[in-house]
Formats: sequence, C-alpha cells, structure tokens
Amino acid sequence: MSRFRLYPTPEQQAGLLQQCGHARYVWNLALEQWSIWSPGRPRTPGFAAQCRQLTEARAVFGWLRAGSQTVQQQALRDFDRAVSSFHAGTHKRPTWRRAGRHEGFRIVGSQASRVAKLNRRVAAVKVPKIGWVRFRLSRSVPAATSYRITRDRLGHWHIAFAAIPPSIPGPGAGSIVGVDRGVTVSAALSTGELLTCPGLTEAEHARLACLQRRLARCTRGSNRRRRTQAAIAKLHARVADRRKDWVEKTSTDLARRFDLIRVEDLRITQMTKRPDRKQDPHRPGGYLPNRRRAKAGLNRGILASGWGALVRRLEHKAPGRLEKIDPAYTSQTCGVCGHCAPENRENQAAFRCVACGHQAHADVNAAVNIAAGRAVSARRGTPPRAPSKREPQHAASA
Repeated sequence: MSRFRLYPTPEQQAGLLQQCGHARYVWNLALEQWSIWSPGRPRTPGFAAQCRQLTEARAVFGWLRAGSQTVQQQALRDFDRAVSSFHAGTHKRPTWRRAGRHEGFRIVGSQASRVAKLNRRVAAVKVPKIGWVRFRLSRSVPAATSYRITRDRLGHWHIAFAAIPPSIPGPGAGSIVGVDRGVTVSAALSTGELLTCPGLTEAEHARLACLQRRLARCTRGSNRRRRTQAAIAKLHARVADRRKDWVEKTSTDLARRFDLIRVEDLRITQMTKRPDRKQDPHRPGGYLPNRRRAKAGLNRGILASGWGALVRRLEHKAPGRLEKIDPAYTSQTCGVCGHCAPENRENQAAFRCVACGHQAHADVNAAVNIAAGRAVSARRGTPPRAPSKREPQHAASA
C-alpha cells in the first residue's frame, strides 16, 4: 500500500473529520448489533440489511445525510470483512473505534481513480463531499481501485492507495542469509552485520520523561494537558516513523541481496503477553511478585525492534524466498562444530564454544545456525541435524 502525505485546507480538514466521524459512527453501530448476539437469538443483520438500515437512517437524520453515502457504506463493508476474517481465524476480533485514535475512511469505485497531477511534486484527489485535496507526490501513484484517508494523533493527514507492489527479484546466485532478531541488536545477519532499529535519542528520552512528569501534574480536561499529550504523541509518532523507515529499507536490502532468507519462527504475541498473577498461599487476597514491571520493559523492547513488521515486509517483498526456522537452542549451538551447551553463551553478546573454542558475537552465531537451517533437539550436546529432503539443495552448503 502506497501512502502519501495529504495537505487539506482548514475547511477541508473540517469536512474530512466529519466524514471520519460518520464512518466511525456506522462502524460502532454495526459492532453493537454484532456484539449483542447470543445463542438462541435471531441472526444479526448482514451487510445488505445494514445498508438498507443506513438508507432509512439517512432519510431521518440530516447530519448523517450530510455525509457521503459511499463512505458510510464502505465502513459497513469493512466491518463485514473484519467479521469474516475474525471467524476465519486470520484476524483479531473487531473493536470499537474512538475519536482521536481511529480517524479515517475508505473510498472505492470510480471515485478512487479521480487523481489529477498538478505538477512534478503535487497532485490532487477527488474526495466525495470534500472536493479536490492536494497531496505530495513522493513517488508515482499506483493504479488502485480504492484509497484510504487517515489522520494520525499529530493531526497529519495521509492517503494510502490499495495497490500490491511488485515483488523484489533476488540476485539469482543462491545466496542464503540467516536473521537473528533481538532487543539489544534488532537484527543480526549471518554475514556478521549488526542492524539496530533507531529509536529516540538521549535528548528526546529526556524530553519525554519531562513531558510525562508534566502530564502527571496537569488537570484532566485542561488545555495544558491536551498540549502536553500532543507533545508526547509527537515523540511517539516520530519513533514510529523511524521504525517503519528502518523496516522498509532493511527488508528491501535483504530481498535484493539474498535469494533465501531464513528467520526464527517466533510467536511474538505470546512473547509479549503480561505475566499471570500468582496468588500468595500465605496471604489471602494477595499475590506473589511476578516481575511484571521487568516483563513490561522487555515487551517494549521487543515491540520497538520491529520484529513482526520486518518479517511481514519480507514476506511481501520476497514471496517464496522466506523460511522460518525453529529457534530452539540456536543461541547455544556453535556455528562451527555444532556443539550445544548453555555454557557456550557467556553473556548477551559473547559466544565461546567450550568444545572447539570458537568465539563470535552471540547474535551472529545464532544467525549462522539459522542460515544453516539447524533446529537442535532438546538433548544438549546433540549435533545439528542434516538438511532434510524438503529443504533446498543449497542448504547443506550454507
């Protein structure tokens, strides 16, 4: 999906916010109808029935009729697809949309093709009930049948055209790379490269801490609190943009340089779950320490490293050339002799094999094992397995 920065006028911003409110209102109504269903009750209305209900509501309420019917019907269509994806097990359960957090709507059909190029750097798109809105031509506009307009927490508007970009061809030399993802080092390659996802600088961390202390002293609902929240959101949006830029550049570079990319098969959702509470048997109603704060810090580090986004973009840019390897004991196995022992991993960064004396960066050594496709068994000291028949023939030479 190609995203561009949108530059609406103040009058157009008010109209776009109104369209976002209509789409959010229709989505939440459809979610409410779907949520109240229980066994034994009649089936909740589907997309066609909800469209008829929308037509009746637009005839009664003028504020709803002032918006675009295309935007409102598309919100119902998006909700119907979200429910279908939830029942199929591919997506999470649809949730409520909130003002200020979920601001956006989608346009499909003939309206999506109405894009006019004004000059070398600026183009305009026709939005229903709004008119022509300018956006920055940072790249060529793809041929798409739909687009989505969104507003982030900083008040920046974006337009994203729904178009699947072409995959990136590999070099064709049979090169293989293993990628070990971590917190201190975001991605370690079997070639010895250490890649780190950029975050906030030291000065920005200090400013964030100052703003958070200021926010704790602000009165709820005050203008000072809203300004402070906007400043904090600006810092978080900045680091999110840096992370996305790093993921895009890193995934493109890997897809161009290597024919086969192997990564750990990590369950990030399970790894970032909150620890369960443990009841204290000697104190009724009390709980034992479960290191919740330390786990929260680890979760933030995992999510800030962009583990999932990197693999998703690799799947998009290098389809069929990404393999997921069982991560069991890859960090304790020597990439030279294959000896597996917990003593090999001296600390987070250092690896020294107690059998052959091989020394390397711990993450790079794990990436070498991933590149070789090794999935060591639970018995320590077991040598790495030989490549199976299902694996490519060049796996043995990795």
